[in-house]
Amino acid sequence: MKVSLMVTCLGDALFPEAGMATVRLLRRLGIAVDFPGSQTCCGQPHFNSGYHDDARALARHTIRAFAESEIVVTPSGSCAAMVKLEYPELFHDDATWRERAVALAKRTYELSDFLVNVLKVDDVGARFDGRVTYHMACHLRGLGLLAEPERLLRKVRGLELVALERADECCGFGGSFSVRYPDISGAMVSDKAAFVEKANVDTLVATDAGCLMNIAGCLRRRGCKTRTMHLAQVLEST
Repeated sequence: MKVSLMVTCLGDALFPEAGMATVRLLRRLGIAVDFPGSQTCCGQPHFNSGYHDDARALARHTIRAFAESEIVVTPSGSCAAMVKLEYPELFHDDATWRERAVALAKRTYELSDFLVNVLKVDDVGARFDGRVTYHMACHLRGLGLLAEPERLLRKVRGLELVALERADECCGFGGSFSVRYPDISGAMVSDKAAFVEKANVDTLVATDAGCLMNIAGCLRRRGCKTRTMHLAQVLEST
């Protein structure tokens, strides 16, 4: 099997280690991985801010960039949700591009979705020693991925999975939401950080770079020593 990596903007700029861990993990599982070099932003920031014409232009570019890809895997629930849920709706009045958008949506998977529901694997041979808690990114709910990351984490040797209070509550990032409503966003991430501190863990794991960036920043400002890691980094560890 061969897949193409959609690394995402935040992944490329701020969390390249998550993208590299995804590649190493997939290759360890016998999956060939390529990287379409023309990929850019999926258009979600523009879409969320109401600039739908700009979002459509980026969606067309993304569809072209992955036109030859049999399967697309991304370590980001938010970008997967943009492609799978929003791309087809962006082209509701353009039958040709809607068909192409639907085709890409059907062959695009968030990483945990691909591992558990396509490869049918929940034990990837990982080992990671320590107390770990898990924050559920909002877009995973939209994709119906309610248990996949935790199934994978429970199979990691040496890992003690600690329940996070209100784990499925938004961290407050929300892309442009955090810019437009900073006070609300700040209050939400402060709540999230308090729950992480209460869990008394070594590591917080999440599946989206935006969540990791937001929560990690708040934890640092509070002087909390809990580190943040992408799910791929934990699963890639041996």
